[in-house]
Amino acid sequence: MEMRRLGKTGLSVAPIVIGGNVFGWTADEKTSFAILDAFFDAGLNTIDTADVYSSWVPGNKGGDSEEIIGRWLSQAKVSRDKAVIVTKVGSDMGQGKTLKETYILKAVEDSLRRLQTDYIDVYLSHWPDEDTPHEETLGAFAKLKQQGKIRAIGCSNYDAKLLQASFDAAEKAGLPRYDVLQPEYNLYERSSFEGPLADLCVKEDIGVITYFSLAAGFLTGKYRSKSDMQGRAREGRVSKYLDDKGLRILAALDSVSAETGAKPAEISLAWLLRKKGVTAPIASATSLSQLESLAKSATLALSDDAMALLDEAGA
Repeated sequence: MEMRRLGKTGLSVAPIVIGGNVFGWTADEKTSFAILDAFFDAGLNTIDTADVYSSWVPGNKGGDSEEIIGRWLSQAKVSRDKAVIVTKVGSDMGQGKTLKETYILKAVEDSLRRLQTDYIDVYLSHWPDEDTPHEETLGAFAKLKQQGKIRAIGCSNYDAKLLQASFDAAEKAGLPRYDVLQPEYNLYERSSFEGPLADLCVKEDIGVITYFSLAAGFLTGKYRSKSDMQGRAREGRVSKYLDDKGLRILAALDSVSAETGAKPAEISLAWLLRKKGVTAPIASATSLSQLESLAKSATLALSDDAMALLDEAGA
């Protein structure tokens, strides 16, 4: 499996990152273990999660995904140094969204305990926090790096202006900067990443791991009408894509699928892998057949004509 350099972190990641948001939600522990086993057997190596996953599920408290990953790590045949673990801090775990130093220093201990590991490979600020100076947040991360509890830092949901401001603050204060960005980016949602943010990431050599890479499952082609979504766990997240633009994208995916024999999800991820600035997309799976399909996308080469067709459909 071809590995990709994750910006300036010193880490190498395979082209597809497995999304841990479904662990403890639409994938129970047994299924999650099987998916993680198959993921690493396929030559892939990076798991994305967050402390808040999956608090939205009735009966869950948050930390559920990290706990499942931790229990898997404790019994997996994969050695810890072969796995790249990405998790996030700052979402509302009962205290509101915050990136204050005292909160980060406590939250990391909780994540380490749940993950059953001594260190986190990439620790991300999950959401911007306008009430906390960049210097305070980055200072907390600097302490954790010095203690060996985290290896690299990054952020999610930052726009170009905010990311640049964090770089400026880091340089002025002599603190480590964010070296990884996790933005929402897919065939449907393009405007927030393409342009100034992608340009900045390329200029500054930032590793980019995209989330909602399959638009909450819409780009798998499974959901083509409201009736397809009824009673599904993702119904509320997918319905917004069922418009003229979404249907154009599905038609383009069907066309490329007919030409290549690849599934729409595989094509959607392969499209991302050719886009400017992208290191690896995150995608989740709730079955081994879905995982097998995701793995195929890592080596799927799309023609220039296919890329142009998809670009036009999602414009």
